[in-house]
Amino acid sequence: DIRVVVGMATCGIAAGARPVLNAFVEEVNNVGLNDKVTVTQTGCIGICQFEPVVEIFEAGKDKVTYIKMTPEKAKEVVEKHLKGGKVIDEYTISNV
Repeated sequence: DIRVVVGMATCGIAAGARPVLNAFVEEVNNVGLNDKVTVTQTGCIGICQFEPVVEIFEAGKDKVTYIKMTPEKAKEVVEKHLKGGKVIDEYTISNV
């Protein structure tokens, strides 16, 4: 199982996290991963300057933190990372 967590504190919402959350929910359903992927929200992740922030947790793997997300990037993450298994490095915090 994979858990997608979108930071939805005030800073995240102000930066556009709500459309990002909606895009993840819609795209996970569209590609048929809703039995394998859970999309949830959390409060402050603590890196406000990089909002909207999305963390992906997979059993047995390191957490992946995507930053400065948009709905378009969210759809790409669903397709390439959640469905295809490939982290999109240029969207991660490790690329900063």
